[in-house]
Amino acid sequence: MASAPVLGTSDSRDLDDELFGVEANPHLLHETVRAELNAARAGTRAAKSRGFVSGGRSKPWRQKGTGRARAGTVRAPQFTGGGVAFPPSPRSFAVKVNRKARRAALRGALSAHSGRESLGLIGGEAFTTPSTSAASAAVADWGRELPLLVVATEDEEALIKSFRNLERVVITLPSELEVSSVLWARSLLISEAALPLVEARAR
Repeated sequence: MASAPVLGTSDSRDLDDELFGVEANPHLLHETVRAELNAARAGTRAAKSRGFVSGGRSKPWRQKGTGRARAGTVRAPQFTGGGVAFPPSPRSFAVKVNRKARRAALRGALSAHSGRESLGLIGGEAFTTPSTSAASAAVADWGRELPLLVVATEDEEALIKSFRNLERVVITLPSELEVSSVLWARSLLISEAALPLVEARAR
């Protein structure tokens, strides 16, 4: 049975083995992370070809008799200020990953943390007021490696404010949790209020 300690207490909580006790599929994780990183790319890189550069309406010199190569416009790529040959244009880097595969990858990433005991839980009631020192002490007492990913709900404002100023700590919402961020983090901390939302996202 998978379990996770509750920070600040001596208790631990049992986790659903179907979500936190499965074997990760490396290929599935790779494809999902690739899709997430590609989705974050703007794809706005572009340059002008000779058809989009202004000017160059007439021949720069006559066709014959000058000793120079024939030219029809100074906007050709070989001229300074001319267009780019085979220029890049805006494009989408999106890669499709099926919903079932994406959720299976998330289950594998969560299970990896659970298996190496780098997954912990924290109650929102532990931070009724923002306290960076209390958050730092909780992370130090837990004794896990950084960087740390903290998953909390929007309503847990005090908890978010307590952790967001710590070095090598990233805060995210359950609705924005991605496989790439879970794999990037050496440790994962989920608030008890966010845990049902994370489980629903992974089912």
